[in-house]
Amino acid sequence: MPCHVYILANRTRVLYVGVTRDLATRIAQHKGHVVRGFTQHYNIDELVYVESHETPIAAIRREKQIKGLSRAKKIALIERDNASWRDLSSDL
Repeated sequence: MPCHVYILANRTRVLYVGVTRDLATRIAQHKGHVVRGFTQHYNIDELVYVESHETPIAAIRREKQIKGLSRAKKIALIERDNASWRDLSSDL
């Protein structure tokens, strides 16, 4: 079962990077604001970037890599595939 690294944003483009095996369920949790903490506090619930990996180890490694990027590089990563910052969750 693939693992997914994802980036969420809110309307003011505050970003959150996460990893999960079940992307649809995890995004539904964020959208329902049942995930306590940073995403709930800042109302971060729009899926703007996602990539899949074969193993959890690969996904976690990539998540850490993305978290270590500058904000500008995270934005460039998002805009490479999603220039309009469309909420990709409707595709799930």
